[in-house]
Amino acid sequence: MSLENDIVLRPRFKIELDKSNQELLKIFEEAKHTQKDFIVSRVDDHVFIKIPKANQHFWSPQLHLEIMEVDKHSSRLFGLFGPNPTVWTMFMFFHFIVAGLFLGFGIWTYTNWTLKTDFAIQLFVAVLMIVLWFALYFGGRLGKATGKDQMLLLHNFMNQLLYSN
Repeated sequence: MSLENDIVLRPRFKIELDKSNQELLKIFEEAKHTQKDFIVSRVDDHVFIKIPKANQHFWSPQLHLEIMEVDKHSSRLFGLFGPNPTVWTMFMFFHFIVAGLFLGFGIWTYTNWTLKTDFAIQLFVAVLMIVLWFALYFGGRLGKATGKDQMLLLHNFMNQLLYSN
């Protein structure tokens, strides 16, 4: 799996495994109690692997795994790297605000332009929203790069559990 993804801020992957989903879920359930390097939690067929609070920073990733049963002897694992859900929600909220302001000021600019009144301030704010959107995007890319070492740790831990048992 390559973490060098040019566009995606939340890398995803899929693995076909020759173990039942219950066997795999049991492996992660046992890892919760036998190691202290990661926080492992499970809800139904979903496993969340996180960095301990002492080692976390603002951009620390978490690994969300969904283990689906294909048949009695095989399963499909879907993985998703992402930031803390609170950070992701805040990030998406900022994107929504910037998009809303861009649309609002864009409409206001067009209205003033068609009425042949001054629209410089509205145009400036609309362009500023585009600049802010790029800043948010590159901020997300910077955050992904900052958390890359921890992403690799999470991925290696997952592989160690899956392939050593």
